[in-house]
Amino acid sequence: MLDELEKIKKLALEELQSVTNSDEAESFRIKYLGKKGVLTKHLKNLSQVPPESRPAFGRLGNELKQSLNKAISIYSKSSSVKKNTKLEDFTLPGESLKPPRRHPIRTIMSQCLDVFKSMGFESKTGPDIETDFYNFQALGIPADHPAKDMHDTFYLNPKGLLRTHTSPVQIRTMEKSSPPIRIIAPGKVYRRDSDVTHLPMFHQIEGLLVDKDISFADLKGVLEMFLHGVFGSNVKVRFRPSYFPFTEPSAEVDISCMNCDGNNKDCRVCSNTGWLEIAGAGMVDPEVFRSVNYDSDEWTGFAFGLGIERIAMLIYGVTDIRLFYENDLYFLENF
Repeated sequence: MLDELEKIKKLALEELQSVTNSDEAESFRIKYLGKKGVLTKHLKNLSQVPPESRPAFGRLGNELKQSLNKAISIYSKSSSVKKNTKLEDFTLPGESLKPPRRHPIRTIMSQCLDVFKSMGFESKTGPDIETDFYNFQALGIPADHPAKDMHDTFYLNPKGLLRTHTSPVQIRTMEKSSPPIRIIAPGKVYRRDSDVTHLPMFHQIEGLLVDKDISFADLKGVLEMFLHGVFGSNVKVRFRPSYFPFTEPSAEVDISCMNCDGNNKDCRVCSNTGWLEIAGAGMVDPEVFRSVNYDSDEWTGFAFGLGIERIAMLIYGVTDIRLFYENDLYFLENF
């Protein structure tokens, strides 16, 4: 019986070499492994095998059965692949790939950082999740201060919130460092607001400079240099008195309308004013210095904040801020 099984093995392996397609492979399977197949019938004769030869007979039979099944399976898969494979003409030119593009917000952020770094500012970052102390109290905004109404804050729990500005980075930096300090704090900020000009998440760059004998003239010089570097040397800049809890005196910073250059009385972009608000700024309030143990008699400084999406809207002429985050390829491919 073992000799006959060896003969079946030899014949099956020889015949398998001549199989050329999946139909022949199926015929081969039926011939040897089907219900009435040659190998199947022979393995059913186990009872006729002498007891001492049965382990060797069963082992050889099972090994042969597994080998044939595996060979047929591999052949059928490779035949299917070959059958369905489309022949390629490698002499044809390849498909051109579109070059990658940077997101417009990332592009504007990089341009702004480059201008500030050229003036000696160092970039600092901090956590998006802040405490009330760093986001409000250290900046002169206590828990019951009406100035908190300026921010619709995302509170995570009584102790944690999503930062409403990157000013906490300034406080954290001053806690760890001694003056002089010249930093910018780029990053995401969060407020409960959403319309064509506001988002619940947007990007800011805030700056801080602390040194001896720093004046409002220094602040004006830095911001004018920055705005001319981003918008061009022809843009006009003006400062209007304003109020922020953490600076005194404070100012709103405007640039001349890029659409009408301040001359079009029917301009919708600037609402016929000829000016566009671009930043908030001011001299650091002595109370802020006291919260980080700086001597306000020895040190003075200024701070400012700019919205990156606002700058991008002006440079690219985008009227709806939400377009930057809707992932519309037609819109993004224009940059």
